[in-house]
Amino acid sequence: METLRNISPIDGRYRENVKKISAYFSEYALMKYRTFVEVEWLKFLLDKGIINASLNSEDLSGITNDFDDKDALKIKEFEAKTNHDVKAVEYYLRDRFKGSELEQLDPYIHILLTSDDTNSTAYGLMLKDALDKVYYPELAKLIEKIEDKARLYRDHAMLSHTHGQPATPTTVGKEFAIYAHRLKDLKRSMITIIPRAKFSGTVGNYNAHKIAYPKYDWPLLCRNFIESLGLEYNPLTTQIEPHDHLCLQLSYIKIINNIIRDLDGDMWSYISRSYFREKIKEGETGSSIMPHKVNPINYENSIANTQIANGLIDTLVDNLSVSRMQRDLSDSSKMRNIGVILSHCLVSIQQTIKGLDKLVIDDDTIKKDLDANWNVIAEAIQTVMRKNGIADAYEQLRDLSRGKEMSKEDIQRFIADLPLPLDDKQRLIDLTPEKYTGLASLIIDQNN
Repeated sequence: METLRNISPIDGRYRENVKKISAYFSEYALMKYRTFVEVEWLKFLLDKGIINASLNSEDLSGITNDFDDKDALKIKEFEAKTNHDVKAVEYYLRDRFKGSELEQLDPYIHILLTSDDTNSTAYGLMLKDALDKVYYPELAKLIEKIEDKARLYRDHAMLSHTHGQPATPTTVGKEFAIYAHRLKDLKRSMITIIPRAKFSGTVGNYNAHKIAYPKYDWPLLCRNFIESLGLEYNPLTTQIEPHDHLCLQLSYIKIINNIIRDLDGDMWSYISRSYFREKIKEGETGSSIMPHKVNPINYENSIANTQIANGLIDTLVDNLSVSRMQRDLSDSSKMRNIGVILSHCLVSIQQTIKGLDKLVIDDDTIKKDLDANWNVIAEAIQTVMRKNGIADAYEQLRDLSRGKEMSKEDIQRFIADLPLPLDDKQRLIDLTPEKYTGLASLIIDQNN
């Protein structure tokens, strides 16, 4: 019932679709990941012998392993007093350590750190985990679904439409394969980008490190710490990690969204042309007043969610890599919307998969469209004419076919009068729009 009162559709209408994201992007998740970073830093300092305590790193393991809602609420209580979310984590840990052997670590909590050391590392881990455990697997499901369609419709000839006009035929499967290839290509490139973090103190110079512990190689130690968490270290920063790599990752997501939106738009158009129908589920309604309607709502929903996600991505990309002087706080509120972006992406992917699951091809309609457009083999005829040195081949076919409805008889009559070798002429006589699909099926086999 509570979700019916939520303002955002992500936490209301689509809650069940995106709840996996909340483990990585939510107020609770942010506090948990910040706590993890702070505790891992203490463990690292203990292991290196940099801080003096009669403890070892294993003594701290339970802190983040046992983190739950009560711990998150405790941090929020401290934040209400401090008005500082990272400082609240420090005070929470002090409170958690009190009265135990861990209390001897009290002076060292958050030592040598500035807020963005904790934040950039936490956000880097949140993004890495959300991509690896939710986004990439969901994207892989969509790619697999598209590849299934490519294989299923491998040899189903279909009229192409360039500029919305009848064009050289293709196959249904090959057009699906294009989208799978585009998405796989972008995913393959995006996976190589590892989230970055900084860990070099207040303005990125290791100032406090050098004063307090002058004998240590802090650039190397901090790099080792960040890389031990599976992140990439940024060695040259101001007080904050400049978010350039994050903007790059978000840009990849935007392009992936655009590809999904392109597929959605094509499917919408093919359904409107009756190349495809949608399976009917008993009890469902397509229109509140028109009983006959079966609307392609999944693709429309997907398009809307990609647009919302991309609007937020544009805002973040345009602004996150800009910060006045060594630090301002304008990135803080924006960063909290990364989970919203991923959630809208998730809804989009799921809706497109649902739409593809409903598809039923209408071969009769597709064949009728091919048979009604014999002029599309004009390309083949003029190319064979060129091959045989016939002058003005293109112009002859243009005058014959441009803007005209051509029948099979019209085309074959023209071919019969051409001064072509018998094998070339026969190949053109035997050609139909349905057969004129080139190597489309082979391309699927080689690239799917």
